[in-house]
Amino acid sequence: MKIVVDDKIPYIREKLAQLTSDVVYLRGAEITANDVKDADALIVRTRTHCDEQLLSGSKVQFVATATIGFDHIDTDYLKQAGIAWTNCPGCNSGSVAQYVECSLLQLQQEKGFRLEGANIGIVGCGHVGSKVKLVAERLGMHVLVCDPLLERANPHHPSPFTYAPLDIIERACDVITFHVPLTHEGQYATFHMADEDFFHRLLRVPYIINTSRGEVVDNVALLSALQEGRVKDAVIDVWENEPKINETLLQHVFIGTPHIAGYSADGKVNADNMVIDALCRHFQLPHPGKIVPPELPADFQDTGSPLDFYNPMDDSQQLKKDASKFETLRNNYPLRREKLHS
Repeated sequence: MKIVVDDKIPYIREKLAQLTSDVVYLRGAEITANDVKDADALIVRTRTHCDEQLLSGSKVQFVATATIGFDHIDTDYLKQAGIAWTNCPGCNSGSVAQYVECSLLQLQQEKGFRLEGANIGIVGCGHVGSKVKLVAERLGMHVLVCDPLLERANPHHPSPFTYAPLDIIERACDVITFHVPLTHEGQYATFHMADEDFFHRLLRVPYIINTSRGEVVDNVALLSALQEGRVKDAVIDVWENEPKINETLLQHVFIGTPHIAGYSADGKVNADNMVIDALCRHFQLPHPGKIVPPELPADFQDTGSPLDFYNPMDDSQQLKKDASKFETLRNNYPLRREKLHS
């Protein structure tokens, strides 16, 4: 069995080597149809577009993306071609929640923003948003959640959260954080959910956080809102037109990072294990065992603050020095450990 793998997926090599001796590691954005034509399986990240152009005429029968999102996978084509596929829902939800928590703590520390008693609007309450909700509650914030997809799925069942329509979020919240998938059509489309009209409707001059998809927030409209004082400040990890991001916006936001909110060692290990599980099920292979995260450094000191484990200001400073290094910083990111709460 031959497997083609994105070479930036960490920790997975030892287990794959136990399954087959024919594993080829390539840069995700450079994987071509010629590379996969004789492969049985393909393991990718978001930089590899899995569509007819890549897979037509190949032997590939299984595609796995070691990510939550799968908008880089043409699922209709894969279904038509009889190719099985899987993603890793929730794999890095703890890491994104860590990023949001540490960003909120930095807003308090550096901007004097009082977290306790502040209103936070969580737009999207799936794997990530539900963990952000727990973080916000632990910080003493008052949480409002807008998730029309969950409301539509369970119209006759009580929600596990205080539901608020987006217009209430716009009027009532001191922080608005986005955790929705990117969709372009229909009543619940999220493309440019935060657009010029959205920013004009805001009442409290909130902080904006986006760790979902870059296109959920209209980057030009956000820049105008910052310049006009409609938004107090912003924490942005995902951008339109990555890796060629809006450098003016980058310099205006409080924290700007290169799409690494979900990049913890714990999240990567979760994704690896989900991929290995699905691969073994599909090909009926003996399971090589679970991957575990690396140990913390021997000299690590835990003072009780989440910022001991991660400070997003460090990543922001690196990107603001040179935005052209967006992809380099992302691909060579020193994976952090998560602080786990009981």
